[in-house]
Amino acid sequence: MHYDIVIVGGGAGGLELAASLGRTLGRHSGQEKVLLIDRASFHIWKPTLHEVAAGTLDAHQEGLSYTTLARRNHFSFTLGELGGVDHQKRHITLAPVLDIQGQVLVPERHISYRWLVLAIGSGSNFFGTPGAEHAYVLEQTLDAERFHQRLLTAFVRTAFSEGKLLSLAIVGAGATGVELSAELIEAHQELTEGLSKEQRFRLDITIVEAAPRILAGLPEKISHQAQVALQRKQVKVLTSTRVQAIEADALVTDQGRIPADLIVWAAGIKAADSNERLGLTTNRSHQFVVDAQLRTSAEGIYAMGDCAACEWESGRLVPARAQAAHQQASYLKQVLLGLLKERPVSAPFQYRDFGSLVSLGENKGVGNLMGGLSGRNFFVEGLIAKWMYMSLHLNHHRAIIGTIDTMVLALVRLLQRRVSGRLKLH
Repeated sequence: MHYDIVIVGGGAGGLELAASLGRTLGRHSGQEKVLLIDRASFHIWKPTLHEVAAGTLDAHQEGLSYTTLARRNHFSFTLGELGGVDHQKRHITLAPVLDIQGQVLVPERHISYRWLVLAIGSGSNFFGTPGAEHAYVLEQTLDAERFHQRLLTAFVRTAFSEGKLLSLAIVGAGATGVELSAELIEAHQELTEGLSKEQRFRLDITIVEAAPRILAGLPEKISHQAQVALQRKQVKVLTSTRVQAIEADALVTDQGRIPADLIVWAAGIKAADSNERLGLTTNRSHQFVVDAQLRTSAEGIYAMGDCAACEWESGRLVPARAQAAHQQASYLKQVLLGLLKERPVSAPFQYRDFGSLVSLGENKGVGNLMGGLSGRNFFVEGLIAKWMYMSLHLNHHRAIIGTIDTMVLALVRLLQRRVSGRLKLH
């Protein structure tokens, strides 16, 4: 198979790029020119994985089929995982697709390209901590669903136990850790309100953070507001605390041992170790080093999103955020269209930080918005911040399915939630 543009990775940036290129190139030429590859069959916006894990978002209702998106946006899709890249021949190798028994469903394939875009994201960084196998992560939809199933089992067991206490530890107080703790509290509250008095149990959540404060990458005011909100929800926050080891039923820290029935690791991210084997220049975090036009060290290959190390300002890299992937997708669309039309784009990619928002439950949130010409920052909290947070999700949907379909989808899900409730228990 041959395509002009091959995009590996159907996350926020990769999917938005494929959809935008397909719609621009048209119904027939787009499908002939653009191919999207992903190892999953449906798409979930990664910032919502903590909701899937807590059970407050149904992945099977939220998920969007890649094949359906490809048909509507006029690009092609194939299921697969990157196995290798031949820079000289300009083709990639896709590893065999296996079923749950390990049998080969689809054999190894080779796909040639004119331009290749790597948008393969990142994974968890355990920093060499012993016992990592005892912790759950939230890298993919399957990870979130796996944790959710384990959570439901723990809920049932605790409801019928004598102690009536379920303890959960979250390592890392970045956005994922903070948002997960808030969603878990709300899931527990919704569940226990429907249980008999004899079955109600307590959920204790402890967040462990090595930095002096939570949400260390955001302004201190946001950090303080979030910590106050978590403490009001009875979440225990331990800062300046380093995890030394993970055990099956506890965290071992430099401040002592923390018992935990369930442990989630959300303390850091890094690109896949396998990136080193693709023959491209990478940094210490295994990200692909790119120039100001998002080009890697090999001709015709670009990288974007979490897997790319792109210089920003003051020696810092463009942060691993959904807004960065969205901006890079918009930029690469112009670059690739320029190459197709033989009118190369020379302007460099410029990242603009529009601020950050953190969800603290159904009707709560905090965040900061970067000012425009005034240069001032604006802080938002409460219901307004939550609505703005939700609008980011809707904006992502609008980029891949259009405005009208996004409005219909939002209405349907709102009605579904009114009928069946927020918490998914099956």
